[in-house]
Amino acid sequence: MAVQTTAQFEGIVMFRKDYRERDQLVKFFTREFGKKMFYIRGARKRGFKLAAAILPFTRGTYVGLIREKGLCYLNAEKKLTQFEQINQDIERNAYITYILNLIDSAFSDNQAIPVWFDMASDALDMINNGFDPEIISHVFELQLLPTFGVQQEWQQCIVCHRTDLPLDYSEASGGMLCQNHWHIDPRRSHLDRRTIFYLQRLSSVQLKNIRSIKVRTETKLRLKALIDTIYQDEVGLSLKSKHFIDTMNSWN
Repeated sequence: MAVQTTAQFEGIVMFRKDYRERDQLVKFFTREFGKKMFYIRGARKRGFKLAAAILPFTRGTYVGLIREKGLCYLNAEKKLTQFEQINQDIERNAYITYILNLIDSAFSDNQAIPVWFDMASDALDMINNGFDPEIISHVFELQLLPTFGVQQEWQQCIVCHRTDLPLDYSEASGGMLCQNHWHIDPRRSHLDRRTIFYLQRLSSVQLKNIRSIKVRTETKLRLKALIDTIYQDEVGLSLKSKHFIDTMNSWN
């Protein structure tokens, strides 16, 4: 018999989809219980009282019936935060969608991951307030790699552990090589020091400690190319939201 309890929880609306004639299934990322799917009866009816509470990317304090397995049920909302700039801007919307999709892909449902909930919450605030959404998405991409089973060493030479010599990334070696060991991989990435600096910083920084973001366009292009290669070759993850971002960027 599945365990169930009525509880208050912090949640972020990840996505929703229509179900039957008048209902919806809404996936919440909760701080206390991880990712949970909620059955919202009557959500598509005019005047539905919890309509604002289940808008995409809404963050709030909710009360609901939480089931260990299967669908959960939403009873009430106590406090809501909605992100006007994200909802009105296609670029910000696309990146937060991608970030939540990454988290959804990286972790199983029903697994409490409060650290990642807090990071997602910080990302919502920062992207809504004008921080560069592409760089914030790179933070998630880099820091989620171990969860996807890809252990990269960004901070030191993977062979001798030195940090005082120029470093370069080697996909074949699974991390950084110092100048003394570049001969190990003739096909190393040949990255400049600025790109190396951002790879090291973004792979370890806490979002809440970032006060400003200003990265040169050419550095952003190098970061994107490298991270895309890792996700293609090492992770094997292809998300529709990422494809949309790439398409959107091609418009420019």
